[in-house]
Amino acid sequence: MRNDKSHIINESGQTVEATAPVIISASRSTDIPAFYAKWFFNRLEKGYCVWYNPFNQEPSYISFKNCKVIVFWTKNPKPIIPYLHKLEEQGIHYYFQVTLNDYTLEKFEPNVPSVSERIETFKELSNRIGKERVIKPNMENWESIKRLYQ
Repeated sequence: MRNDKSHIINESGQTVEATAPVIISASRSTDIPAFYAKWFFNRLEKGYCVWYNPFNQEPSYISFKNCKVIVFWTKNPKPIIPYLHKLEEQGIHYYFQVTLNDYTLEKFEPNVPSVSERIETFKELSNRIGKERVIKPNMENWESIKRLYQ
């Protein structure tokens, strides 16, 4: 898979090296669709985002220059739905992995909507983008997606 490097000018005006992947796996450690949809599309317009390594706080820049596919991992896709047309306008394919577990009694996730509300959002998203783009990931699915865009 192609994972080119690119140079971008960051917010401070510095020229920095950025990774320019074809496939971006978004939100495995932070639920971007649920909590940062507006931020994500702002960064998409800027052409890059920065990720800080949690172990050493070193910045890594990610350019959207070569991006063909974005995989969103979320428990609540509702906040990102109004923005999806922007990906379509840019010709960026996308799909979602939505987790529908229920930890209501344990109170582990107080900021997550109820399971019934998330199921309704899951149905809304499936109806809007197609059920084949709202999937449970496994390595076979991931490998076939990568092959499509190499």
